[in-house]
Amino acid sequence: MAYHFRHAICNECFVGWEFAATCQAVKKAGYAGLEIAPFTLSEQPASIPPARRKEVSRIMQDEGLEFVGLHWLMVAPKGLHVTTSDEALREKSWRHIHDLVDLCADIDEGHNGGRVLVFGSPKQREALPGVSIEEASKRFRDGFAGVAPHAESRGVTLLVESLPKNQSNIVNTVAAAVEIVDSIGSPAVQTMFDTHNAVDETEPHAEVVAKYFDKIRHVHVNEIDGGHCGTGGYDFKPLLRTLAAKNYAGWVSLEAFQFEPGGERIANESLRYLEGEIEKL
Repeated sequence: MAYHFRHAICNECFVGWEFAATCQAVKKAGYAGLEIAPFTLSEQPASIPPARRKEVSRIMQDEGLEFVGLHWLMVAPKGLHVTTSDEALREKSWRHIHDLVDLCADIDEGHNGGRVLVFGSPKQREALPGVSIEEASKRFRDGFAGVAPHAESRGVTLLVESLPKNQSNIVNTVAAAVEIVDSIGSPAVQTMFDTHNAVDETEPHAEVVAKYFDKIRHVHVNEIDGGHCGTGGYDFKPLLRTLAAKNYAGWVSLEAFQFEPGGERIANESLRYLEGEIEKL
């Protein structure tokens, strides 16, 4: 019998869709969870009123979907940056993350589904000219440490996502992300694994996941070029086999970066492909 994974999808591939229609299509495709990019809900996500937060929660619940959490945290509002030398902007940017913790917890209120904040956002974290890699990394780490108590109080887990050097010049491997996690020592700060973002890893991806499994709370699946699963040459079986052997109970969430095929096709083709690979384990 194949291992039962919890499959989710990130909602931004349904660009231009009403939220309720997205949820209907995601459920019809066979997913159990939905991961939300805040900018798809509002250009000012932190200002989404309580009634809308409850409505988003209700729509997912009505469709039988669990709320996984938030990702693409810094797309809106524009102009934020968490490692800049501009102290006022840096504080404003981390306040945005603090507020997204509340958004995440409010949407999930009473359901205890996901409550994770995946912090990728390459352009809003990278070391800018005049700022050393070391200083930017320290500011990144200190920002997580500052938000951690609030996240813990609201039952939200902040995830330090490693990004390849072609996207960002800080925190480029899972090992570097784990260094931040370990230095903070809060249950509210952990890490995750993304197949698309792991190109700078020097060990096989399955070995990386096995080594740092105790700190990995979430998994994104996609092809190396950002396409949805099955459109490229990535072999997901070693990763899935390792997760199954470790009795991974978190989400396996599709994050596609190429939206041209359309949300329905992306959702269906990717999940069918992964189901076929899981049957081969």
